[in-house]
Amino acid sequence: MAGYTIRLYGDPVLKQRAAEVTAVDGALVRLVDEMVETMYEAPGLGLAAPQVGVQKRLFVYDLNDGRGPNAIVNPTISEHRGEWEFEEGCLSVPGLYFPIVRPKEVHLTGYDLDGNEVSIEADELLARLFQHELDHLDGKLLLEYLDGDQRKAALRALRNREIS
Repeated sequence: MAGYTIRLYGDPVLKQRAAEVTAVDGALVRLVDEMVETMYEAPGLGLAAPQVGVQKRLFVYDLNDGRGPNAIVNPTISEHRGEWEFEEGCLSVPGLYFPIVRPKEVHLTGYDLDGNEVSIEADELLARLFQHELDHLDGKLLLEYLDGDQRKAALRALRNREIS
């Protein structure tokens, strides 16, 4: 059983900027453990704290590459290069996927759960995941990347799902 329920499009928590994490403590580690469990159950590759209703600048991820789950606290992207279009989905907008153009490479910094600074050069899928989760921390959903017609169709699909 997942530790949290994933918040869906329309929940106001998804539109708010998350607050900086000021202390890495046992409560934060428990939050991360429950977020990882929730992410795996969904299933997804990443999950930001606001998606479970927690307004902290933190996300978890696992690309299923054998390295296991990771958590990044207070992440920032300081550099980005190139451009890459890829079908992107979101656990808070379930079942919908859109071709989204994002930078192909990014440099992400933040902290791990031991309080150590991390610095990661990422490209393609990992870079996209970092950008997507940072958007959540800033109160932005992938629907904001769509043009007018795509956005109308997506909102219509979401409304129809609510009625069903």
